[in-house]
Amino acid sequence: MALRLFVPILAGATLRERLIACIGAVIGIALTGVISGLTMGKGPQVAMLVAPVGASAVLLFAVPSSPLAQPWSIICGNTISALVGVTVARFVHDPVIASGLAVALAIAAMSLTRCLHPPGGAAALTGVIGGPAVAAAGFLFPFVPVALNSIVLVALGLIFHRLSRRNYPHVHVPAAGHGTADRPPAERIGFRPEDVDAALSALDETFDIDRDDLERLLRQVELQAMVRSHRTLLCRDIMSRDVISVPETASADEARKQLIDHNIRTLPVVDADGKLTGAVGLRELTRATDTVKGVMSKAGTAASDTPAMSLLPVLTDGRSHAVVIVDGDRHILGLITQTDLLAAAARVRPTDGTNLKSAA
Repeated sequence: MALRLFVPILAGATLRERLIACIGAVIGIALTGVISGLTMGKGPQVAMLVAPVGASAVLLFAVPSSPLAQPWSIICGNTISALVGVTVARFVHDPVIASGLAVALAIAAMSLTRCLHPPGGAAALTGVIGGPAVAAAGFLFPFVPVALNSIVLVALGLIFHRLSRRNYPHVHVPAAGHGTADRPPAERIGFRPEDVDAALSALDETFDIDRDDLERLLRQVELQAMVRSHRTLLCRDIMSRDVISVPETASADEARKQLIDHNIRTLPVVDADGKLTGAVGLRELTRATDTVKGVMSKAGTAASDTPAMSLLPVLTDGRSHAVVIVDGDRHILGLITQTDLLAAAARVRPTDGTNLKSAA
């Protein structure tokens, strides 16, 4: 269909993401254009200087999770490449040979310094064919305006992505462990990191995705497949409904007594209106000096019609022992513990025709 032409070519891309990218690019390019004009004059060379930054803006605002769009890649990739271009232009006077040599050496330099950034190729070319203004600037050009522009662009990206609640710089946060050498529970089954490495080696291609992000994506695919195969099992089917909770004003001793008397590990905390505000366990209560409000942690929550198997990441993160089931107003409807989910998984038959087999 003709409408397929408008399907995003990037996995996970949405209209909101593209609009954010457009707004960020407008601001970023305007600022770098002003800086280039102030440092290099307002001649035609300004367009030449802003061109590489325009390519950097595409990566920074449209694909901020790409390894090629991280601060080190943008700042050092552009700066080192421009330095390579200026150096080549100083010793090689044939523009055709100098252009090819500058780009090739820029790729090598960026690869060695782990700051590969595609717009760096354009920065290297600008250092060779940027005209009189670039030639006059000499070895200052890679730093002012190239490095300065890159720093301003990254600083703007940091602020912009923070305001739009996007993760930048893109940092992989490993799952919580228990202070031991063991891998988190969710990573002890299925494929292993060495399987990912072996697959990448077998494909013999380079992909624009961080190695850890690729592993995380594959584990999420496994989880979604499990959720789909158990989609008829909902939270309301397995949740405990007689939930023990404490008010925010309860003392640490009161909360500790409730945990021990009822032999539970997680105690939801509610406000004066009975709405969930957090949760406490013995770990939090060891820090308590007054009421539970001061030490409670964020509670994992879900709706009653949520597929139960989708709670696996929360209940295997090494920190959470239960998920509180709430309604739209955050009133408590029930609670699902690790034991509840394990018992349900042991008894349910997947809906896609596969079978669960118990370990021998």
